[in-house]
Amino acid sequence: MNALALKLLLLTEVRLRMRRTGTLVAVLALIALTWVMVGDPARGVAMITADDTRVAYTSSCLAFGSAALGGLFFGLAGFYLVRGRMSEDVRSGAGAVLAATPVSNAVFLFGRWLGGVAYLCGLLFIFMLTMLVLHMVRGQGPIQPLVYLQTFAVLLLPLVFFTTAMALLCDAWAPLMGKRGDVLYFILYVAQLAAPIALTAESNGLWSPLLLIDFSGMGASVLTVKAILHTSNFTIGGGEFNPALAPLVLPTWLWSAQLTATRFGCALVALLPLLPAQWLFHRFAPDRVKVRAPGGGRWSPLALANRLLRPLLRLVRPLFGLAARVPGMAGQALAVLALTLVSNPAAVMAALVLWIVGCVLPAAALGGVIVAAIAVWGVLVSEISVRDHQHDVDAMSGTAPGGGGRRYGAQLLASCMLALLFTAPVLLRWTMAVPLRAAALLTGVLALAGAASVLGSTSRSSRVFLALFLFGMYVATQATKVPVLDVVGFNGVATPQTVGVQLLLGLALATGGLWHERWRAARD
Repeated sequence: MNALALKLLLLTEVRLRMRRTGTLVAVLALIALTWVMVGDPARGVAMITADDTRVAYTSSCLAFGSAALGGLFFGLAGFYLVRGRMSEDVRSGAGAVLAATPVSNAVFLFGRWLGGVAYLCGLLFIFMLTMLVLHMVRGQGPIQPLVYLQTFAVLLLPLVFFTTAMALLCDAWAPLMGKRGDVLYFILYVAQLAAPIALTAESNGLWSPLLLIDFSGMGASVLTVKAILHTSNFTIGGGEFNPALAPLVLPTWLWSAQLTATRFGCALVALLPLLPAQWLFHRFAPDRVKVRAPGGGRWSPLALANRLLRPLLRLVRPLFGLAARVPGMAGQALAVLALTLVSNPAAVMAALVLWIVGCVLPAAALGGVIVAAIAVWGVLVSEISVRDHQHDVDAMSGTAPGGGGRRYGAQLLASCMLALLFTAPVLLRWTMAVPLRAAALLTGVLALAGAASVLGSTSRSSRVFLALFLFGMYVATQATKVPVLDVVGFNGVATPQTVGVQLLLGLALATGGLWHERWRAARD
């Protein structure tokens, strides 16, 4: 009976998740990520370089580089894609049915974990297939599927196990089912990403027990490259090289027995969150987990801050009167902006602080101000396009003048207004001193706001955009010399070409989202 229950849970999880719009978005993001990470050597950029020499694009090189870089995406986005099933069960009423079944907590949670692992492995398989296609375009030598399979399994399976186990733990314990679980995982993700890399950078290639918590595989990747290329001066993810030097060639099989055993041990350690998940599982008990409005009902530091900062809402209230007097979409956008600020008094305080520091800090520090401003803004706008759906007023707001199309346009415009509210002083200073950075900020905000609106309206969840946004912010703050990643100009390396692409992308997203809203209205 347990075997049958596990099979049904696994198949149900995979089928439900594969039908989500967020899965399609993740697949498209993986395809785009694949082509971005594998630079074209003809343009002077290679995925792996060492001592000013590029590494030839053989199967081992492409498999290793894509698995190491793809792990950064899967470790963050995978968590937000997998989690949330318990909340859906509570809202839909299926949780009460599941709680009444004779299946034990251990079997139920393990089945859910297996389903999440199978789902992420399916995405990894699609990722690997895109790499095989790219190998035919830019690769050298024969395509070796076993090399890809081995490398992806060694590097990414522990990450998949850990990501799914943490998602299950956050869903199984009521206090972590909301935003607190998202924040906790993000902190753990960054911590486990940084520690093994710092350790291997100082360990002179020696093995360390901390590699057993190297779930992302970055520490193992650094050790492997140092051992094979005999240098600490290398880059993974795009670096310039001297075309006059002959490319290096990685061996076909990269992994030593010690590192393979270490990754196996890491996969076992990744299962540990399943133990407290079983002990803490709420079993959908109505006294432990209840249907409640998003963001409400529980104490949190953010809720406490919003409560203390409520007097600042006096600054926002005039916006409602202005919204009532301004006709059309602009007035509706002002109402959405006012509602967003009234719901988050801490955002009002953040805007005031950003205005002050944006005016007084020297020009060299303005990039950091924009990083903070866009980070806060991204979290806020991820909720704008899904707020009506979360509070079950989607159909009602769609009957307002202009219907869903005007509502979509108002939400998009409100997102852009909110960004201007946070960045106005810096934007003004950049416009006078460095117009290209100001243009990058404006077009980047348009593109990001369009992405937030499209992903929110299609997936009905804020987590799809939030996962991609946080991942993109992390990568952009690390790769400070890549123009295409300088989306809002905080690195100061954006070019006229990247600014033009961002403008076209923002217009395309806005148009595509508007078309989708009208298509959905006509279908319904």
